[in-house]
Amino acid sequence: MRIGVLTGGGDCPGLNAVIRAAVRKGVQFYGLEFVGFRDGWKGPLDRMTKPLDVEAVRGILPRGGTILGSSRTNPLKVEGGVERIKENLAAEEVDALIAIGGEDTLGVATVLGDQHGVHVVGVPKTIDNDLNATDYTFGFDTAVHVATEAIDRLHTTAESHSRALIVEVMGRHAGWIALHSGMAGGANVILIPEVTFDIDEVCGWIESRFARGYAPIVVVAEGAHPKDGQMQIQTGELDAFGHARLGGIGERLAAEIEHRTKKEARTTVLGHTQRGGTPSPFDRWLATRFGLHAVDAVHDGDWGKMVALRGTDIIRVPLADATKTLKTVPMSLYEEAKVFFG
Repeated sequence: MRIGVLTGGGDCPGLNAVIRAAVRKGVQFYGLEFVGFRDGWKGPLDRMTKPLDVEAVRGILPRGGTILGSSRTNPLKVEGGVERIKENLAAEEVDALIAIGGEDTLGVATVLGDQHGVHVVGVPKTIDNDLNATDYTFGFDTAVHVATEAIDRLHTTAESHSRALIVEVMGRHAGWIALHSGMAGGANVILIPEVTFDIDEVCGWIESRFARGYAPIVVVAEGAHPKDGQMQIQTGELDAFGHARLGGIGERLAAEIEHRTKKEARTTVLGHTQRGGTPSPFDRWLATRFGLHAVDAVHDGDWGKMVALRGTDIIRVPLADATKTLKTVPMSLYEEAKVFFG
């Protein structure tokens, strides 16, 4: 069999570990042949390929990013896109695809498999950790490490200048990064998209912190918004999957806090630093296991499935189960974090 591999959506640490594991096991144990498709779904759409053999994946385990490149191309929005993909797969003599991606990339894989007969196996990746049917996605742990280290560093400068410091983290419409890094970094306020916040309450927590002689740290997810819905900043631009570009809530929040509390407030936007760099040991371990089990699914002909982490086991779940709804932070976990607010 000849297997195509692609990485779609936002890059994240661990993608190369999946590619390496899939190729190594597929070639050495099952005698499979691999070809890489470049730049996500743009690869099979435009027949953009890259040789992918054992030599090509040597030494890539600790590297961030993806040797295949990525994009947010949505072939379902391209006229004749599905037919072009099927024609190009046939021209490349590709029997099946391993699609490594998040909600959008795997959503396309689901449609191609369920409605158009493409043999596909999915691997879940996203720093946002918002894919259903898996306990964790690789990339998330590294992003939390980056955010936590930043929060640790900001504590000392906040205390030195007696400022309120706001840390804006990624996560889109799920607050997993904000919750985990905020709790690990000892933040005094954590704001997530799942719960609209009251700016008066936030300012009260901040003033309480200052009153005890300490400087507050606020961690805010990029998709968080207040009860009146007036502070969230969006560019109005949409990507190929119809998602608005988020960002700017940290700066607006700092301005509101400074205006209401008369205390200096500054914002640090971590942005794409959370995506970059070498993957954490956990993400290398998880991504490697996903790659190994994805190849097993290909060998078994178990199409339309995604490999997933359940406890410490890697299982297979229907792709549709992973992409039909977002996995968001439950209120019970957020209530735990609120013990430390203020």
